[in-house]
Amino acid sequence: MSESLVKAYKRGYQDFYGRDFVVSPDVLIPRPETEAIVDEVKLLAGQSYLPGMKAQKQKLSENPLILDVGTGSGCIAITLKLEIKEAEVVGLDVSSKALRIARENAEKLGASVDFVGSDLLCNYRGKVPDVIVANLPYVDENWEWLDKEALSKEPELALYATNGGLDLIFGLINQAKMLWQNDSGEKWLILEADPCQHQRIIKYATERGISHLKTNDFILVLCKPQE
Repeated sequence: MSESLVKAYKRGYQDFYGRDFVVSPDVLIPRPETEAIVDEVKLLAGQSYLPGMKAQKQKLSENPLILDVGTGSGCIAITLKLEIKEAEVVGLDVSSKALRIARENAEKLGASVDFVGSDLLCNYRGKVPDVIVANLPYVDENWEWLDKEALSKEPELALYATNGGLDLIFGLINQAKMLWQNDSGEKWLILEADPCQHQRIIKYATERGISHLKTNDFILVLCKPQE
């Protein structure tokens, strides 16, 4: 963990997309690379994310439903609600401690986000989402370059996954496919993962009818085509 992230725990907050989010050892510290998830959803909503940047054609409905799976501190879900005000946003997490932090951040920042306790999508009972975003645990404990000491202050639940770090991501792809199977519209799945994992994720998703649209550093934008 970099010195700046260690300091975030000490001071109790971390900047994400220009806003301060409360953090504790129960949640992962928000990283700059994760902000690209917000950028990609804004593009789908017809919004630019850089000054002078030309917005692309809006692909989402006027009031899109966005799920943030593994919401942690709520930084992605809350930021999406504040940046795309017409969106309905739901944050899901298996950790009740993380959800407490997420709700605290939503109240502090004035964001109307619904937070639900759920292992991936297992407890989700709402409408079919237009977009699913996720920064799930994807660290493989067996990576030769892994510095476990640097990550030791962050919750293991938010960091590590089996199957080369891809067990939860593969599980979410399967659940997203099932959730979307009776909906003919175009849907999007935006994931964060280490670049060394991207080809495996793309192959797994493609085999299940979910196409790879683009890669933005750590971020993969996947899409279920309109039928």
